[in-house]
Amino acid sequence: MRTESDIARITSPHAVTAGAQGVLEKHISRIPRFLKGPDRVSYLVEHFGDITHDEQFCLVEVVNSLLKLMVDKEASDIELGGFGTEGYVWFRIFGIKEPVPELPRFTSDESALLILSILNDRQRRLLTQDRNLDFSYTFEYLESIYKKKGLSHTEIRFRGDAYFDVDCLAMNMRSIVPELRTLDKLNFTQNALKALSYNYIQHGLVLITGITGSGKSTTLDAIVAWHNENTNAHIVVIASPLEYVHRSKKCFIRQREVGRDVRSFHDGVVQALRQDLDIMVIGEMRDAATILAALEVTDTGHKVFSTLHTSSAVESLDRIVAEVDEHDRDRVRYRLADVVTAVISQKLVPGLDGKLVLAKEILIVNPNVRAAIKNNNTGEIYMMINTSAAAGMVTMEQDLKRLYRENMISLDMALQHSNNKEVFKQIIGT
Repeated sequence: MRTESDIARITSPHAVTAGAQGVLEKHISRIPRFLKGPDRVSYLVEHFGDITHDEQFCLVEVVNSLLKLMVDKEASDIELGGFGTEGYVWFRIFGIKEPVPELPRFTSDESALLILSILNDRQRRLLTQDRNLDFSYTFEYLESIYKKKGLSHTEIRFRGDAYFDVDCLAMNMRSIVPELRTLDKLNFTQNALKALSYNYIQHGLVLITGITGSGKSTTLDAIVAWHNENTNAHIVVIASPLEYVHRSKKCFIRQREVGRDVRSFHDGVVQALRQDLDIMVIGEMRDAATILAALEVTDTGHKVFSTLHTSSAVESLDRIVAEVDEHDRDRVRYRLADVVTAVISQKLVPGLDGKLVLAKEILIVNPNVRAAIKNNNTGEIYMMINTSAAAGMVTMEQDLKRLYRENMISLDMALQHSNNKEVFKQIIGT
């Protein structure tokens, strides 16, 4: 049986990298010297077939060893490659992103070859063609921190994005924690939970919004998991990439990854209308075509959950309208007013315990909100949220005040993450 020291030695990034160093040097030395920047990456892609399966395995093990350390350190993100890393591997741990000096440094070519090693042929071609690739990655880690915590999952999933940074191939990967947060741990109001529940409202659009890294996907997965335990329904999930993988329980769940199972968000939404669905989960409404298709799904009497990269409930409504052509905006505004049922805008704020705390703004759409949307008076909605606590609504500033009063976050962090700092100062009394 392996001892802990054996495991540490075998999985050490330095030990694994030393074993793969010859593979890296062999194939990088073959790149013609006159090739520069992205042409060097293109050469590696075109000649990746020259790498044997055993050699690729060595390279994949280097990446896996970095990811294992990332998991053990409870880092949410890893950065590898690209001009900005200065050759270091960077981790984000509890919101703070820093280089990891104890890890090996990699040249641009070494990082590129490591990144390419965990992609398949189709993904490599798409990366060189589109200059960007969203993907998912999975491997089994029997000694992970999750197993030590008593979780049954030992298969670790990551959401990856490969791209170019000053002509160098770079990659971000985010750890997808196999332990789902449940809705009851996210502290939603009862009225918000009703708006989320298919048992209570079986149609309409619910938006989960926030900046990148604000936990939108975690909230969406918590919503899916809640329905899977409490509702008999058919859920279609369209994601890019697919993060948490749900197993059907009370719900029949179909999960389709853009680029693997379906060509685009728009195609997935349109196709789902022919798949006898009840609930649709759209990982992100990225463009006008997807927005219009999502509104069509809600028009046909289905419940739709989706996300937007916006920092407030009002901004989310304005963003949807602004995404479509100008001559369609009035029509889309009216359709949106008729189908939207709730908007939850969230942020992850560094807490006093060093971990991240969820702050959220909740808009529950009522007749007054619908009228404001139709009349293009969305500027009035913030005050409606501010004065509707009894209806389960809360502004971001009010929720930040609650977190501060409960000694979960500092006053400085609360002020820093407020959308309207003057309003926050007023309600906090400073």
